[in-house]
Amino acid sequence: MNSNDSIYESFLHCLQQLSPQPDPEASTIVYTPTVNASAYTAVLESNIRNRRFNTASTPKPAIIITPTKYSHVQAAVICAKNLGVRILIRSGGHDYNGRSYVSHEKKFILIDMFNLHNVSVDIESETAVVETGAQLGELYYRIWEKSKTHGFPAGVCPTVGVGGHISGGGYGTMIRKYGLSVDHVTDARIVDANGRIMDRKSMGEDLFWAIRGGGGASFAVVLSYTVKIVPVPEVNTVFRVKKTVAENAVNLVWKWQSVAPSIDRDLFIRVMLMPETVNGRSTVQASFIGHFLGGSERLLQIMNNNFPELALKKEDCLEVSWVESVFYWANLDYKSPAELLLDRHSDDVNFLIRKSDYVQKPISISSWESIFNKLGELGKCGFLLNPYGGKMEEIPADATPCPHRAGNLFKIQYSMNWTENDPKLDEMYMNQTRDLFDFMTEYVSKNPRCAFLNYRDLDIGVMAGSGERGYNSGKVYGKKYFKENFHRLVKIKTEVDPDNFFRTEQSIPVLPGIKNSEGFLFSRI
Repeated sequence: MNSNDSIYESFLHCLQQLSPQPDPEASTIVYTPTVNASAYTAVLESNIRNRRFNTASTPKPAIIITPTKYSHVQAAVICAKNLGVRILIRSGGHDYNGRSYVSHEKKFILIDMFNLHNVSVDIESETAVVETGAQLGELYYRIWEKSKTHGFPAGVCPTVGVGGHISGGGYGTMIRKYGLSVDHVTDARIVDANGRIMDRKSMGEDLFWAIRGGGGASFAVVLSYTVKIVPVPEVNTVFRVKKTVAENAVNLVWKWQSVAPSIDRDLFIRVMLMPETVNGRSTVQASFIGHFLGGSERLLQIMNNNFPELALKKEDCLEVSWVESVFYWANLDYKSPAELLLDRHSDDVNFLIRKSDYVQKPISISSWESIFNKLGELGKCGFLLNPYGGKMEEIPADATPCPHRAGNLFKIQYSMNWTENDPKLDEMYMNQTRDLFDFMTEYVSKNPRCAFLNYRDLDIGVMAGSGERGYNSGKVYGKKYFKENFHRLVKIKTEVDPDNFFRTEQSIPVLPGIKNSEGFLFSRI
C-alpha cells in the first residue's frame, strides 16, 4: 500500500466515524489516483482552466473529496487536521494560478465544492443565497428566472466560480454603478478550522469582514454567501468599437483614461489592446467595449457630450436585456437561450498567464505611444483596461479587505493565452508578459505597486516558511493585494486559525509571537 492509499484508508475511516449515522455516500465522494484512478482524473481535470497546471509534473492531491452536504465539509476539515494533512478548496472557476488545486507541500487533500451549487433567489427581499460551488452563470440564470429587471454586479465570464470570485472581491461591468461583488454580501456560512458551521452572527464581524475580499480560503471553507441583488433596466445597451493605430487609437485611449472613470456611472467602457499583424506588419488594435444601463438614445447623448472623439453611432449600439448583455460580454451569441448559463464547461481551456496593475495618474500621449510600440514588439500579450470611478470613489478603502477604491483611474489586466503544449513556448510567453509588466512600472501605482487578488500572481511574492519568516514573506504580497488592510487580516487570521491550517503559497500569514494565558498570539514585530 502506498502513502496515498494509506491516507485514503485513514481519511475514509475518519469520515465514516464522524457521520452521525451510516453514510452510504462517504465512499462515493472520495477519490485517489490508485483506488478509483479514472474518476479521480476526471474530477481533477473538470475544473482546470489553465493547462500550465495540468502536466505530468504538476503536484496532485492525495485525495479529492466532493462533498454533497455540509457535514461532509465539516468531516473533511476535521479528518485532514487529525491526519496532519493540509487541504485546498476549489469552487470550480478559472483560478489563473491554480492555487485552489496545486500545492508544493508533500501531501494535500482537495475539497472540490462543485456539488454544492444551489442558488435560491428571493425577489421580494432582493436577496440570493448562493453556494460557493456554483458558477456565476448559475447565479445569473436563477435571478433571470425570477426577474427580468434584477442582476448581480459580478464577472463577465459565466464559468467563474462564485466562491473564489466573491471571496477575492469580484467585479464586472456594473462596478461603477454598484461597486464590487463583495460590497453586496450580507451573510455567509462557513466551516472554520475546528469543523464548526458558522454564520455571520456566530463567526463575528471581524471574520465576516475578512472573508469578503480577503480570500476566504485563508480563514475557512465558505459554504455559501447571501447577497443583495440589484435592479437593472429592461433595456441595456452594449457596443464594441474597434480602432487601429492608423485610426487614431493612441489618442482615443489617452482620452478614454480621463473620461471613463468620470462619465455617467451607468456606463462602463473597457478597452482591450491586442497586438495583431496587418500586411505583414505588427500593430495594435484598440477595442472599446461598452455596457450601459439604459437605452441607446441616452447613451449617445452621454457619449456625444463626453467622448465625441470615439464617434459612437446608433448602428454601433445593440439594445439587449441584462441577461443578453452577459452573453454579449462573454463573446457568445446574445440571443442564446438563458439555459446556456447553466453550462459549467462552455469555455475553452488554454495555457495562460495573468497579471494586474492599477493606474492612478493619467498616462501621457507619448507614453501611450511607447506602450503601443511595446505591445506590437512583443506581438502576443494584451491589455484589458477596466475603468473605476463612480461608486468605487464612495466606498471606504477599509469597508472590505479590498482597498483599491478611490484614486484609481483604471485597472490593467495583462492577458496572454496560447494553445501550444511546449515548455519552451510556455517560458517564452510568460517572460513576454513579465517583460511588459516590468515596462509598465513607471506608469502604475507605487509604494506598494498594487495588485488585484482575483488575478493571483505568484511573481509578486510567496509565503516562505512559517513564524517570522512566513509573516515577512507574506507581507510582501499581502501589502500589494490589501495595502493597510493586510494588518487587520493577519490579526484575524491569527485569532481564528493560529495553527495556519488553511494556507496556500499566498494565504494570509499568522503573527509570529507568543501565546498569552488565553491562547492568543501577540506580535513581536
